[in-house]
Amino acid sequence: MCHPIPLGGITIDFEEGDGYIEATARVKSYGRTGVEMEALTGVSVALLTVWDMVKSAEKDENGQYPVTRIDAVHVVEKRKGV
Repeated sequence: MCHPIPLGGITIDFEEGDGYIEATARVKSYGRTGVEMEALTGVSVALLTVWDMVKSAEKDENGQYPVTRIDAVHVVEKRKGV
């Protein structure tokens, strides 16, 4: 994202709860710099894709989505040298 990074793998996992879907990204790199931006982008795109798939079920008479939202996108953990 910010600069070329040799990636070793990316996984996106979903957890469905009562009224929510949680997405988690795991990114591995062979480089010496962090991959936070890649992980945040992966989660954001995954959740935007879910939004696109469910929006027709929620759209109200004004064309709005009163319940669906994306929030709390953040880095949970960063491990160096793993």
